[in-house]
Amino acid sequence: MVSQEFSLEEGEFLVRIARKAVEKYLQSNEMIRPPPETSKKLWRKYGVFVTIEKMREINGRVHKELRGCIGFPLPIKPLIEAAIEAAIAAAVEDPRFPPLQLSELNDVVFEVSILTPPSELKPDSPKDFPKLIKVGRDGLIVEYGFYRGLLLPQVPIEYGWDEETFLSQTCLKAGLPPDCWLYDGIKIYSFQAEIFCEEEPNGRVVRRKLSEHRDKS
Repeated sequence: MVSQEFSLEEGEFLVRIARKAVEKYLQSNEMIRPPPETSKKLWRKYGVFVTIEKMREINGRVHKELRGCIGFPLPIKPLIEAAIEAAIAAAVEDPRFPPLQLSELNDVVFEVSILTPPSELKPDSPKDFPKLIKVGRDGLIVEYGFYRGLLLPQVPIEYGWDEETFLSQTCLKAGLPPDCWLYDGIKIYSFQAEIFCEEEPNGRVVRRKLSEHRDKS
């Protein structure tokens, strides 16, 4: 279980700011500044990712589809500033999707993942990497030369992956073969995250528990 450094109120504050930052940017191409009431804790440096998902109703069931996800893996910026920048980037700079439109804001939900610093995994043998990670707790970063890929802890939960599949998918995210985690010279890091998300567009913000499976179809 990931230790809880942030309160629900702090998580809600970040999610609201992420949405507000995107709305302002789409309206006027301006980046908002952190509000004066931002707590000192949110000025500390943390890695953070902002995920935007589109809500769709199919056959009477609500599904969520990824609409953008970008962030800072390392704690190089104050959390509040990194969340604002990541939110805007997720909305308009994710190369997998066209820029988000203002008209879409009422159909998307925002999720903020606050990351712990990555820790390099050092097994006795590469085949032991799966033993050092846990789905539902860890996110992964794969590095090999100039290649680098990251998947957040919630991703394997959403797709029902085991640890070995999670490793292979992170390799693919880096643009590498799925078995590259067995290569000599590979570097693999794990990290954890506290995750806060809207239940519905502009709706209640909750702390997400990674044991909860979500349908991504």
